[in-house]
Amino acid sequence: MSEPHSASPTAESGPAAGGREKHPCPRSRRPPPAGAGGWHLAGELERAGSSLHFSSGRGGGSRGPMAGWLRPLAGTLLLLEVAAAVSFLHHRYEEMVRALFRVQSECPYVTRIYSIGRSVEGRHLYVLEFSDYPGIHEPLEPEFKYVGNMHGNEVLGRELLLQLSEFLCEEYRRGSERVTRLLHDTRIHIMPSMNPDGYEVAANQGPDGIGYLTGRNNANGVDLNRNFPDLNTFMYYSGEISGPNHHIPLPDNWKSQVEPETLAVIQWIGSYNFVLSANLHGGAVVANYPYDKSQDQRFRSHRRTANTPTPDDKLFQKLAKTYSYAHGWMHRGWNCGDYFVDGITNGASWYSLSKGMQDFNYLYTNCFEITLELSCNKFPPKEDLERQWMANREALVAFIEEIHQGIKGMVTDENNNGIAGAVISVQGISHDVTSGEMGDYFRLLLPGTYTITASAEGYQPQTVTATVGPAAPSLVHFQLKQDVVKKAPERKASGTRTNNKTLQKKVVPRAVRRGTQR
Repeated sequence: MSEPHSASPTAESGPAAGGREKHPCPRSRRPPPAGAGGWHLAGELERAGSSLHFSSGRGGGSRGPMAGWLRPLAGTLLLLEVAAAVSFLHHRYEEMVRALFRVQSECPYVTRIYSIGRSVEGRHLYVLEFSDYPGIHEPLEPEFKYVGNMHGNEVLGRELLLQLSEFLCEEYRRGSERVTRLLHDTRIHIMPSMNPDGYEVAANQGPDGIGYLTGRNNANGVDLNRNFPDLNTFMYYSGEISGPNHHIPLPDNWKSQVEPETLAVIQWIGSYNFVLSANLHGGAVVANYPYDKSQDQRFRSHRRTANTPTPDDKLFQKLAKTYSYAHGWMHRGWNCGDYFVDGITNGASWYSLSKGMQDFNYLYTNCFEITLELSCNKFPPKEDLERQWMANREALVAFIEEIHQGIKGMVTDENNNGIAGAVISVQGISHDVTSGEMGDYFRLLLPGTYTITASAEGYQPQTVTATVGPAAPSLVHFQLKQDVVKKAPERKASGTRTNNKTLQKKVVPRAVRRGTQR
């Protein structure tokens, strides 16, 4: 797989170009967040106004008139700064790119911009990454993604993700404990637009004159959410009562059957060990979870809908409820003329959808993805954007935090070398995940006690019992012994120990089997 294009000004080297180098500004030497001592002029004036004293002529210090006008000036500048950062308007492609690069320039030590490919008409599919070590996967730090504007005429998700990017940057600079912890413990990838070509078609008509489907498809007229390889059919009709539902291989000719945008996304999610994800849509207000495709679709004329749960159905319901109840009104159920209990739905129970991105993530990768329908109006007027942002802001952050639950750990051999591609199985849940390139794994689970097995070719499996609490994930490490019958497969030395996380290579799921590299 070709390396994704880096949009960083320092694209020739370093983490901004996807390199493995140590962070150019280690945490101990980085400029502090604004709340901890700098970067904002308003903050500097505020501190100056509170510390200026003038002599009363008797050697004593009393606060003089300068402090009186510096303090309101500081407050005014602070309000202007926030207003400038949060601009509630629709962003065309060039404006979206400028907005992304503005965020990157304001928070250079915790962000990176990269492109995963180009659209049919040549527009970059940009991603903004937030991390305390941008461009580097840190073992045991999970990877999260948001994808917006998959349908070009469903634009609210695009604007919300731009607002979220600015919000995370601003809150980090202000020293927000919650956001700082989130960026230090999570690697977040934000793609505001998967279909920039379709957006331009929709935007040319504007919110008032737009047709319901105008701009939905890409420039080749293809619906990108009906364009992923159909792994559901393979699972449903594989000849088994319960067919394989994890890491299903792609057909040999799959690249010739997908659009450039779909190809770029498939290669992207195969190159990062994503754990949790959401793709943002419009036209309804509901949190939709897998499966999207009904097993009974062949009888569609007789049965239009059928609840089709995954083995992780209860977990997916909890993830969906996290968003709906943190949202301003999604959880109420009645929206856009539809009613969904708790503001959530199984996708196939709503209507069956083939070749969608949500099911593909679950069946092909380690990633658990839901679909967020966020507005009745696919292209809301700009006057409504601030209200929508306030309704979604907490939900967008709270959903990212859901990545920190279940279990995680390292799978190593007897010499403490990470084992890539090890299979992590949970008794009673017929859906496995695999370890990444350095041997770390992540398995989202609800609170409870579980029996977990790690296995890898050439090694003896190991089974343990672990209890998962309601807060942070439980650490469950595995050290596998070489199988005395089967010789362990030869692996290239990583050159590092697993405890030197700043020098680790990026996690690549199923690297041994598929050989994908970023």
